[in-house]
Amino acid sequence: MEQTSVKYGKGFRVIAGNSRSQAAVMVIEPGGREGGKDNFHKDSDQWLYVESGTGEAIVDGHTHALRPGSLILIAHGERHEIRNTGNDPMKTLNFYVPPAYTRDGAERPAGKAE
Repeated sequence: MEQTSVKYGKGFRVIAGNSRSQAAVMVIEPGGREGGKDNFHKDSDQWLYVESGTGEAIVDGHTHALRPGSLILIAHGERHEIRNTGNDPMKTLNFYVPPAYTRDGAERPAGKAE
């Protein structure tokens, strides 16, 4: 069993995980963005939950509004970008199945366990 507390800081940080799934937190400042037209996870699905703030997710060219309580699934291979369109930091809790990143936040090559 693994247990941790969700604490938001700056940027992106992996907070827990094992060989089959992982959790990470992300804070995007007002006007900021993460990802882009070439951003996708080769093998991992990403669940993104918005804790606070507002923004939008652009997934395979389609724009979806994000607000506190929003939960979206970005399937592996879907190109995506997350934008903060509000005036406050947008805090998200993310789950990747299987893990998409190493413990230090580097992107994991497809099919490679840590």
